[in-house]
Amino acid sequence: MKNEVKTLSDAIRYFADEYLCIDIVARMRWPNGPECPVCGSLAERQHFLKAQKRFQCRDCGKQYSVKVNTIFEDSALKLDKWLTAMWLLANCKNGISSYELAKDIGVTQKSAWFMLHRIREAMHNKSLAKMGNDGSPVEVDEAFIGGDPSRMNKARRRKLKGRTGIYGDHKTIVMGMLDRETRQVRTKLIPDITRETLMNEILREVEQGATVYTDEHPGYSNMRQFVHETVNHVSEYVRGQVHTNGIENFWGLLKRGLKGTYIAVEPFHLSRYLDEQVFRYNHRATKDNPLTDADRFMLAVSQVSGKRLTYADLTGKVEGPTIPF
Repeated sequence: MKNEVKTLSDAIRYFADEYLCIDIVARMRWPNGPECPVCGSLAERQHFLKAQKRFQCRDCGKQYSVKVNTIFEDSALKLDKWLTAMWLLANCKNGISSYELAKDIGVTQKSAWFMLHRIREAMHNKSLAKMGNDGSPVEVDEAFIGGDPSRMNKARRRKLKGRTGIYGDHKTIVMGMLDRETRQVRTKLIPDITRETLMNEILREVEQGATVYTDEHPGYSNMRQFVHETVNHVSEYVRGQVHTNGIENFWGLLKRGLKGTYIAVEPFHLSRYLDEQVFRYNHRATKDNPLTDADRFMLAVSQVSGKRLTYADLTGKVEGPTIPF
C-alpha cells in the first residue's frame, strides 16, 4: 500500500474497494493471519467468506468481522469512511473538525464527532520505558488550557481573577515532557502544579540521574534525584543547552489546533485531543526518520485492536470521574 497511496486522493480511490479495506485492517491487526476471537484458533484454521465479507473459524464455526474487538466494532459505517477519516486525522497538522469531516466523507456531524474520538482512542499508546535513560536531557513544562480571558466579558474576567490569578478554575493543567534524543513527547492532565504532583510525575516518567531542564517554577525545586538546571524566563529563554523551547514548541502546536480547529474543548475530552497531537508529533517526518503520510496512517491502523469506546463512555453517561487526571 505504501507505494500505491501517497496522497489523500490516492487514499480515497484505494479505499473505495471494500475488500482492500478489510485486507488492510486484517493485515495490520493480525500480522500472522486472522485469529478467532471466540476460541483463539490461529490463522490456518480461519477461512474468509467473500460473499459475507466475514471470517469463519473451522474449529468453533463462529463467524466474525474484521471490526470485532476494535474501535470499529458495532459501527454501521463501512471501512472506506473509517479509513479515510483515519488518514485525515493522522496527517492533518492542526487536526480536522467534526463538521469538516462530516462534509468530506458524507456522514452526520454527530457521527463524525464520535468517529474522531474513537480514532483518538486508537492513537493512545502509553510507553512503559522511562525517558532520559540514554543520557539525553528531558525538558519538562506545564501548560494551562482553557478559554481566553481577553475575549470574556468584564464580569467573567473579574470573577476569574480572584485569588488564583487569571489562570482560574476554568483552566485545565497539562504537564508535558520531551526527550531531546528521541524527540518524543508525553503529556498528562494534572490537578494542580504543586511540588508533590509535579515530582510524582517526573519520578514516574524520567530515569533517576537523568538531566532535566525546567523553568524556575517553585514546584521543580530541590530535584536531588536528577541533574537539574533551570532557565529564568523573566530574563532569558536559552542559556547554552539549558532551555525548554522544545516542549514549548509542542504547546504551540497543541494550542493552535485547539483554538483554530476545535475552538472549544471540554476538560472531560481533553486527554484524547492530547493523544491525537502527541501521536502526530511523535511520528512526524524528521531528517533521521523520514516518515510519510502512509506510514502514520498504517501505524494508526495497527493500534485499533483491543480498544473500545462506547458512546455512553464518551458522553459520561457511565460511572467514573468527570476529568480523567
